[in-house]
Amino acid sequence: MRAAILVAAALVMTPPSVQADGNVRRGEVIALTNCARCHAVGRLGGSPLGAAPPFRELHRRYPVEDLSEALAEGIVTGHPTMPEFRLDPDEAQNLIDYLKTLER
Repeated sequence: MRAAILVAAALVMTPPSVQADGNVRRGEVIALTNCARCHAVGRLGGSPLGAAPPFRELHRRYPVEDLSEALAEGIVTGHPTMPEFRLDPDEAQNLIDYLKTLER
């Protein structure tokens, strides 16, 4: 019980910038794990699958915040090469937080 209270207190006392950095890192891991076999998920390089847009260019097509619902409900595309996958709301937000870092 005491350990749980200490962990909870540490989370509450963690500065927002540190929490945001953790969210971005989790989003990057999600991108690397689920998306990198087809998409370029970093700042450089081409996508392994030519038809898959690099993540750093997504914000030019539409606001990446608009992906939140699609990521949580399951992305389904009209082509067979992209698998359907679903993220929980926190994972979806972490991925969006990461995508936003690529806009700079």
